Parts: sequence; structure tokens; C-alpha cells
Amino acid sequence: MTNEAVKVELYGQNNDGDPRRYTCASGVAIAKNTLLSLADPRTAAKATTAGSAIAGISSMAKSATDYSTSISAWTNGIFELKASGAITVGFPVISAADATNAQNTVMSATNGASGAMVIGYALETASDADTINVRLAL
Repeated sequence: MTNEAVKVELYGQNNDGDPRRYTCASGVAIAKNTLLSLADPRTAAKATTAGSAIAGISSMAKSATDYSTSISAWTNGIFELKASGAITVGFPVISAADATNAQNTVMSATNGASGAMVIGYALETASDADTINVRLAL
């Protein structure tokens, strides 16, 4: 998968990334290590809109033909993600996915970003298209 969110370290009580279970659409394929957006009611899908509320990073693959309507997402750890634009170490980051950016990319959060939009913070400084470590903290 292009721009896969690569797991570096998982945190939590059992170092399992504090996975959370979400509802998802039955006929949709979601690859493992995909940044997931959050919709009402507690539903996860591939993050395709910049600055969307984030559910986590998929900890499992879901096939479009498996009839499954739930998916698990990591919410606590360090992941390698591709930067869209410049990001300064320590700054909060949000999803950058949109029609012109590839999935699983992050950008520096704007001043108006809500807590649900902030994925975590950058552990490294990045130029556009660099891959950096991001502390996922949801």
C-alpha cells in the first residue's frame, strides 16, 4: 500500500496500542495500517478528507467480501507517516488526505483544529514528502 502507516512502537497497558473496535461498512476493503476517520455513530472508514476526526490506525485488514462490519484500530503508539508540507518537531499533526494528497499522510495542525482532528505530534521535523515518526495519541 502506498504511504502505509508503519508501526514503530505500540504503547498501552499491554503494549498493544490500546485497540478500539469500530463499526465499518460491509462491502469496503481496508488495508492494515490505514489511517481511519471517525463518523457518527462510532464508525470508521479510510481517512480521505484533510482534517477529519480520526479513529486510529487499522490494526487488521478487512476484505470487501468478508461481510464484516467491524474493525479494530490502534490509538496509542509511534508510527511512521508521510508528511504533506513542512512539519516542525513537537507540533500537533492532522490527517492531510484529500483529493490531491495520498492516504496516510499528515500535516501540521492549524490553529482551528479540534482535539478530535489532532492525531498526535511530530517526533521529527519534516519537509514535504518526508517520512517521520508521529506519536499517535488518541
